[in-house]
Amino acid sequence: MRRKIIPYDHNLKQLARNLRNNSTLAEVLLWRELKGKQVRGYDFHRQRPIDKYIVDFYCPDLLLAIEIDGSSHDEKIALDENRQQKLESLGVRFLRFTDREVKTNLLGVVMTIEDWIDAHAPTPNPSKGGEFKIML
Repeated sequence: MRRKIIPYDHNLKQLARNLRNNSTLAEVLLWRELKGKQVRGYDFHRQRPIDKYIVDFYCPDLLLAIEIDGSSHDEKIALDENRQQKLESLGVRFLRFTDREVKTNLLGVVMTIEDWIDAHAPTPNPSKGGEFKIML
């Protein structure tokens, strides 16, 4: 199955870079767990532009965005909902965690992500090594 590519506004590249260089503690903690294909072998990106938005973490193979909602999100609930609906209309699915949740229960957050992947990941593609061999 081919990966769906969602175009993005190239003007967001510098802002995404700035966000990566000024990550919150919760983002740093979760990134340590997601980077390097540590979670079920999937590649995640941080501060990834998608369409005209930037999501905290994104796995293109799963079309999964992970957002960490800190206190700044309290004032933009309606904007966040509209943004999420727009991205969901493009096929992106979301997991949301609070800043506090990541800081106080990182293992639980990672387990939730793993459970989501187990429930939603596509089945292995035989052409990508997912086949089995019969030994005689």
